[in-house]
Amino acid sequence: MAICLGVIAAGIALRQVDRWWFSPRRRPVATLRDIRALQRERANDVTPAVLLLGHWVEWAGWCLVAAQAGPVGWVAGAVAGAVTMRRLQEVSHFAAHGVLTRTRRAGTVLAEAAVHLPLGFVPVAVRRRRHVREHHPNATVPGTDPNLRELHAAGLCAGVGGRRFVGALVFPLTLGGVLATVGGIGDNLRHGRARWGRLAALAAVPVVVAVFLGWQAALFAVVLPRLLLYPQLAWMSLLVEHRWWDAERVTGPPGVVEAGRCLRLYPRHPALALLARSTWLPYGDLYHYAHSAHPAVRWNYLPALERGAVGVPAYTPDALLLGDDSVARRHLRALTAAPEAERATRTGGL
Repeated sequence: MAICLGVIAAGIALRQVDRWWFSPRRRPVATLRDIRALQRERANDVTPAVLLLGHWVEWAGWCLVAAQAGPVGWVAGAVAGAVTMRRLQEVSHFAAHGVLTRTRRAGTVLAEAAVHLPLGFVPVAVRRRRHVREHHPNATVPGTDPNLRELHAAGLCAGVGGRRFVGALVFPLTLGGVLATVGGIGDNLRHGRARWGRLAALAAVPVVVAVFLGWQAALFAVVLPRLLLYPQLAWMSLLVEHRWWDAERVTGPPGVVEAGRCLRLYPRHPALALLARSTWLPYGDLYHYAHSAHPAVRWNYLPALERGAVGVPAYTPDALLLGDDSVARRHLRALTAAPEAERATRTGGL
């Protein structure tokens, strides 16, 4: 077990190299101009590669735990594997925005090799088109935003009932959700010319883990997280990105536009915010409003951007699922109110 913990610690240490290099604490930044200047100065192609390597080294340590620690290790490996996939997804998200590395090409190559190929994601170029070009300018716009279409496909539509709504909140854990995940991976592998190469890269991770560490490590630390746990973490992240069904349609500067359709989770609960940042909302995902207002800012500077340039939007819930002001309750009210508003319009408000 000492070796397992040593490998995990080594992976965590490697990840700190990129964090230290880009840290705003080395030179405090107060304005958006300061942030952009520091980000340009620190941009490089080496520390991001070390960051991604650190994640894989740490994950290897958790695979060792899953192989050696019995049922407790299986659970630990499954949770850690899912969290690692979420972290890798968010790192590649900034590669799609072109701010992971000094050059966009280097970011694309790193994200493809270390994230998209081994996890069965679409090519980075496809993700860039869907996320940067289609989602960001059209967030919460019905018929245009691809993320909103994904939520609709899971059953989160106007007039949804309470039971179906609860099921949609954990959609990736349901049979339909698992089938959707498997189908999505299949669709991802069809993009591009090297389809068999992408399939081989996806299969290589569990196969290598099974050969060297056993089937338990492959099943619990790789397969189960990829098909079940990681999709649920990513789904929870998607739910708290925007006020999907009651966004305010406003015009003006990016900060004003995004303030009308974003939210900021846990602003008054540092412990919950830290837990979220460490697991299901990593690498700036907790600061989605600041990111939406200024997508070209690296995750390292989003907290400073929130404190200085953009602040927080009007909706700042303290809970994801429970409570009258939780994100889930607000989404349900918005979806329930939509058909009532339509009926009122048809009957002249009577």
